[in-house]
Amino acid sequence: MESSGYTIKSVKQGLEKGEFSVEEIFKEYQERIEKENPKLNAYLSVFSAEGGSAFGGDLETNILAGIPCAIKDNILISGEKCTAGSKILKNYVAPYDATVITKLKKAGTVFLGKTNLDEFAMGSTGENSAFGPTLNPHDHTRVAGGSSAGSGAAVVADLAVFALGSDTGGSIRAPASFCGVVGLKPTYGAVSRFGLIAMASSFDQIGPITKNVEDAAIVLNAIAGHDPLDSTSVPRDIPDYTAGLGKPIKGLKIGIPKEFMSEGLNPEINDLIQKAFSELESLGAHVDEISLPMTDYALAAYYIIVPAEISANLARYDGIKYGLSVQEGKNLLDVYLKSRAEGLGDEVKRRIMLGTYTLSAGYYDAYYLRAQKVRALIKQDFEKIFEKYDAVVGPTMSTIAPKLGELSDPLSAYAADIYTVQVNIAGLPAISVPCGFVEKDGVKMPAGLQIIGKHFDEGKILQIAHAYEQVRDN
Repeated sequence: MESSGYTIKSVKQGLEKGEFSVEEIFKEYQERIEKENPKLNAYLSVFSAEGGSAFGGDLETNILAGIPCAIKDNILISGEKCTAGSKILKNYVAPYDATVITKLKKAGTVFLGKTNLDEFAMGSTGENSAFGPTLNPHDHTRVAGGSSAGSGAAVVADLAVFALGSDTGGSIRAPASFCGVVGLKPTYGAVSRFGLIAMASSFDQIGPITKNVEDAAIVLNAIAGHDPLDSTSVPRDIPDYTAGLGKPIKGLKIGIPKEFMSEGLNPEINDLIQKAFSELESLGAHVDEISLPMTDYALAAYYIIVPAEISANLARYDGIKYGLSVQEGKNLLDVYLKSRAEGLGDEVKRRIMLGTYTLSAGYYDAYYLRAQKVRALIKQDFEKIFEKYDAVVGPTMSTIAPKLGELSDPLSAYAADIYTVQVNIAGLPAISVPCGFVEKDGVKMPAGLQIIGKHFDEGKILQIAHAYEQVRDN
């Protein structure tokens, strides 16, 4: 199936012309979700008009007023459940709004519900959710991509106009690539993380999943900006991210890392990416092969540092403060152990154990400290490239969406993130845009082109992505 249905602008125009009301478009989406969600498992909870989606906002002044959207279920909406895809938070109700939710409410956005995800956002396929996997709308035997699986599936199936996801190592861009939509991971510190259930605090970033590049820019305009409630939020002026859309990219210098076009890349996706390079050149961009020599070490560094941060962040789920509590223990330690054993899934336990190990005495220097040094070198790789180039472009994922169960081996699942983790390691902005289809088992499955920019240069990668989107031939 092709991504179809409403964009932000088309809903806005329909509301302004009186073709439908906010209540009517909301009801239309509710009915569509009721019909399609049982097949896809994209939503974990669906709101009523009286619940988390109270209608408001000024239709005349705000482009997002009345626009129905979906929110990944690790972003807090006051008074609504927020499970993070985990049994341990199955009945947890958020006591306050995340900052991005406060901003969207101020804009008058309407919330349809909370979307499925890999438990605590740990996964590349969407299969690690305690509430079952999200299926790919193009082929129900395949994954939707993780960890923002439900958000990606909801947008491509037109069960939302747009969605919010979070990206720690590719969790917005992977479902965007596998589902055939646009996924934007902003610069670390550009969007507040306050009210996002933490996975790895120095990597996590909230961003939009949309049907086109313009919608991604519109949503980023609404959610970006400094937040005193988030100590990692960077104080700086917010540009209009839509300003560069439609401007020519003639003369821009684009680097293609040879490490991204290696033997691990599916040949048919390689053909699509090469075609995309030609289309960028036809727009007047200068496309050169470059090298990011630390690419080979990125996955290893990522899967040492991230589990270490997970180990620290998930210590709070102890069966005492909030969430699932197993009370049959003989003592306090028993309560801790039984609550965590029952409430947390295998992948979460695996990463907690890995992280605790690498932070332990005798191993900290050998693993964690060394990985942090590699992180610094990866940042330097990009800094050198961005002295000469405006953007780095390559594939988002090395394959089309795998079959359910195909990446059951953890190492295979981790390897799927090879092109995405560097962006989070370096804190850079990146966008995945559809670049064509690969036919598999009689079904056309989408692939994604990834465009990476300098820190806080979202405007440039949106400009390039939009220009490419206009000439893309698929």
